[in-house]
Amino acid sequence: MYGLLVQRLIAIAYNVSVNPLTNEHVLVSPHRNKRPWLGQVEPPQPSNLPQYDPNCYLCPGNTRAGGRKTDIYNDTLIFENDFAAVLPPPGPAAPSAPHPLLQTEPVQGGCDVLIFHPRHDLTLARLSLPDIRKVIDEWCKIYLQRGREEGIAYVQIFENKGAMMGCSNPHPHGQVWSLSIVPTLPATEIKNLKNYALTTTLESSAPRGPYGRACMLCEYVHFEVGVESESGRVVTKNEHWVALVPWWAVWPFEILPVLPYKRHISSITSLTDEGKDSFAQILSTVTKRYDNLFACSFAYSMGIHQRPLPRPEGSEGEDEDDVAHLHLHFAPPLLRSASVRKFLVGFELMAEPQRDLTPEQAAQRLRSCSDVHYLDVD
Repeated sequence: MYGLLVQRLIAIAYNVSVNPLTNEHVLVSPHRNKRPWLGQVEPPQPSNLPQYDPNCYLCPGNTRAGGRKTDIYNDTLIFENDFAAVLPPPGPAAPSAPHPLLQTEPVQGGCDVLIFHPRHDLTLARLSLPDIRKVIDEWCKIYLQRGREEGIAYVQIFENKGAMMGCSNPHPHGQVWSLSIVPTLPATEIKNLKNYALTTTLESSAPRGPYGRACMLCEYVHFEVGVESESGRVVTKNEHWVALVPWWAVWPFEILPVLPYKRHISSITSLTDEGKDSFAQILSTVTKRYDNLFACSFAYSMGIHQRPLPRPEGSEGEDEDDVAHLHLHFAPPLLRSASVRKFLVGFELMAEPQRDLTPEQAAQRLRSCSDVHYLDVD
């Protein structure tokens, strides 16, 4: 009888959530967070880095691995990546396919590095709001610059933070990859956003997308903010932006929509000055709470999803690409502590993602964290 009861409780604990942006399913198994752990333990993340490291390629005035010298700079700096994943045109032609299943497609573009600050020991969580605003302004500038180059179809802005997320240098920086194609994940999101806009007739007071059509993310965040006290998935919000652990989160403390929630905005270049200031504020809050969760420099990958390209210069009105709703994805790996991470392996690789705590549990833990960085507490 006891064994049957345990099986029944375990069965109830399993739920499957659906991500409408990707049409992927996520298995939620919150009781698994209690299982014994004798696996890999991550080394401590350094929190006492020097303000200047003579061996760092990104510190002002230092020589990089390829022999080029990093400029002396006082706030942000952008330069072309010395080891770019894609190269500008003209690129090599695609080889002929030896079999119909073995197709290749040439991809050209460019890769840029954006240094957030000259100090080696800072991160977004430790930057001042004016310094974060400068980063946002640079994101806007490079998005416009690269997005208007001939042959570019998509601009991806992102940051990898922490060695466990593959970051090769702890100096605060992000990257911008500009491609002649729209990559798989954003293409899938845009396809599903367009399908939702064309097929949904839901009557709602949520903001509308282009041509007065429904916007999936406007509708979703409108619901979450409206039932904030009941759902418990909202982590923080300000006048213009909201950060929440989405219903379909994969990573333990994933924050998917850091997004504007009072009107439909398709790209960062459509933000007002006030909206950019609010953007800086919520980025500061989210990253501080991440660090405070386990009192460490919290690792993550973060990326901006928006219109593939900025609107053509001088264009007026809406177009089909405005179906995109500006949002950020934060994908952090840490699960139980600063040294135990989530691995997407086994079932996650062969079947579908699985998470070890509910989105509501993750959001509650992040809400309970202070907005004052733990290193700034006396």
